[in-house]
Amino acid sequence: MSVTIERDLVFGTGGGRDLLCNVISPDADSDKRTALVFFHGGGFLGGNKNGIDVRVSHYAERGYICVVAGYRLAGEAKFPAQIHDAKAAIRWTRANASKLNIEPERIGVVGFSAGGLLALLSASTPDNRDLEGDGGNAETSSAVAACLAYYASIDVPRPPRGNQHPLFAADAGDDTYAGARPATYATASFPPTAFFHGSADVTIPIASSERFYEKLRGLGVATEFHAVEGVPHAFDRHEELGEACAHFGDLFLDRHVVNPRTYPPFQAGER
Repeated sequence: MSVTIERDLVFGTGGGRDLLCNVISPDADSDKRTALVFFHGGGFLGGNKNGIDVRVSHYAERGYICVVAGYRLAGEAKFPAQIHDAKAAIRWTRANASKLNIEPERIGVVGFSAGGLLALLSASTPDNRDLEGDGGNAETSSAVAACLAYYASIDVPRPPRGNQHPLFAADAGDDTYAGARPATYATASFPPTAFFHGSADVTIPIASSERFYEKLRGLGVATEFHAVEGVPHAFDRHEELGEACAHFGDLFLDRHVVNPRTYPPFQAGER
C-alpha cells in the first residue's frame, strides 16, 4: 500500500515556538480508524521527525494514521519539556480525530530509543497535571490505548557525582529523575504494551526492557516482548527487520485496540 506524507503541521507550542509533526497516511481507505503517535530517537540531543519515514511507513502501509511528532531536544529545553511536547501531540491527535478519520479512543504511541521513553512515560501518566504542559488542546485527554517501545531508554539513571544527564538541568534532584521514569507511575491500568529490543544492543542493553516487561507482567498488564537475536541498537532501520517488527506490532495493536479479542485456552488432546 502506498502512503502520503504531509509535513510540518503545527500541533502545539513549546517554549514560545510552534511544534511540528508529519502525518503519514495510507492512500487507500482503512477500516482501522486508529492513529499512532511516533517519537524519534537521538538521545535527546539529536534526531528529528523526518528521519524515521521508512520505519513509520511500515505502519501506515498497514492502515494506521501515523503522526510523527517533533519535540524540543535537551539543547533547547530540559525535562519535562519533552513529555509536555509528547502529550501535546497526543492531545492534538485526539482533538483532530474527525479530520484524521480515526476513533478518538484508538490512539497509540510508538517510540524509538529516547522516543521510547516518551512513549512509555506518556502511556503511564494519562492526564497527569504535572506532566501535561500547556502546549495546546488543554481540554483534551492525553490517555493512550496502547504503546510500542523500540529499544527504549527506560531507566534514566542518575550519573555519578560531577556528571550531568543531558536531559536534566544541572541542579536536578532525585525527584526530577524519578519523575522521568515510567516505572514510577506504572499500575495495573497501564495500556497494552509491546517491547522490541536487539539482544546485541550495547547502547541500551536489552535488560532494561526485560525488567520493565516483567514489571508490567507482574501488574497483570497485557504485554509482550520481542527479543531479536544478534542485532544492535536501532536494528529496525534494516528493511527486513523493520517490516517484521511492524507485522508483530500490527497484530498486537489489532487484537488489543482495533479488534479486541482473546483466544481460547489450549485443551488436552488438541494439536
